[in-house]
Amino acid sequence: MQIRKVVLVDGVRSAFARGGRGKLTATRLDEVGAQVLRVLLDRNTAVSDGMVEDIGIGNVAGRSEFSYLGNVQRIAGLPLEACSFHSNRQCGSSMETLHRISMAIMVGQIDCGVAMGIERMGRALGGGGDSSRITRMTEKINELNDVQRAPAPDHDQYFSRPFPDYILESPWLQSMVQTAQNVADVYELTREALDRFAIESHDKVHAAYEAGVYRDEVIPLEVEEPVFDDEGRWLEEERGEMVLFDRDECVRPGGTLEKLGGMKPIRGVKSYAGGELNITAANACPTNDGVSSALLMAEDKAIELGLTPLARIAGFAVGGVKPQLMGLGPVVSSKKAFANAGITADQIDRVEFNEAFAAQVIPSLQELAIPAERVNVNGGSLAIGHPLGATGARLVTTVAMELRRSNTRYGLATQCIGAGMGISTVVERMD
Repeated sequence: MQIRKVVLVDGVRSAFARGGRGKLTATRLDEVGAQVLRVLLDRNTAVSDGMVEDIGIGNVAGRSEFSYLGNVQRIAGLPLEACSFHSNRQCGSSMETLHRISMAIMVGQIDCGVAMGIERMGRALGGGGDSSRITRMTEKINELNDVQRAPAPDHDQYFSRPFPDYILESPWLQSMVQTAQNVADVYELTREALDRFAIESHDKVHAAYEAGVYRDEVIPLEVEEPVFDDEGRWLEEERGEMVLFDRDECVRPGGTLEKLGGMKPIRGVKSYAGGELNITAANACPTNDGVSSALLMAEDKAIELGLTPLARIAGFAVGGVKPQLMGLGPVVSSKKAFANAGITADQIDRVEFNEAFAAQVIPSLQELAIPAERVNVNGGSLAIGHPLGATGARLVTTVAMELRRSNTRYGLATQCIGAGMGISTVVERMD
């Protein structure tokens, strides 16, 4: 069987809103997803609705308007025969759907599909639901064997330094914020370095919006302005006016080290190394609501239709690390993706690296030997936002569009994933 080449024809997304208290609080996200999908197809007129054979939606929460399979494409008016699936690989969920659609095209199962991501997040990470003796987290997951506790046998292939015993002997199930502190400890990152990274991210996103960089990626939406009470709770029965939503809501340019330095570390975190606590709300990503989408097709089919795709999907991979240092997952997945694409890290011209925490981006780039000036040139998720399941498809689209703007060849989209993983996609600009 001959493996076919896959191309990213186009991608669009909503602006990302503040989770639980932002512009999308009073808006159904399945309807937003349908609008995003509709715009994606309508602006690629050579692609009829009937050509889209499968749609994958990455989503972590899996509740409310996302619980019914296929509702987004039904609202968007696609044929009832179009197939669909949901995927949950935590933060990497929509990049996972992009990989699954790509694989289906590679083996000839389909010619065309759409990878989407949709997430509605509250004011904090985590979910609710009933808890009983048969549904709550089992204590057995804490009973690790020697193999699970020991360093990975291929550790030296990916990392330049050993993971210290204080990390390996710490509980494997930790909050995402705690894992960021762990990475900061292992790589001896200063608070100033993390805050400086955050300031630059916000400033770059603001400048990119002012320059019109995100005009082709972020579609304008008319949404209902949510009404909140004095304590910030959404008043469901109150109807707000309709407003235009076309810019990511968490961008805060003009920060200074003095301002950010006055913020207190996030509560509930400790340093197993006995060091300073350096993770704050400023150098960690916000919680967000949002939708992303990417149109994928067999390259020969795209050529037949006369399309000019953004990029070719050159390679992809997932990789695992100790959950206590989950932020380093992109080191493993990216090196695997480079091998899958048949290239080396020095050939990467542009990177969209999900900024879950400044603390995990900085050392990961060091381990990958990728210059910082090639990374998140128009800002990153500390400012754009990180609606968990929607981020992956956003990253791939963003880096592909940047390759076209900069007339460069290879791009990397990568992100860390809760529970100790990374996921990466290498794209190549189409000539």
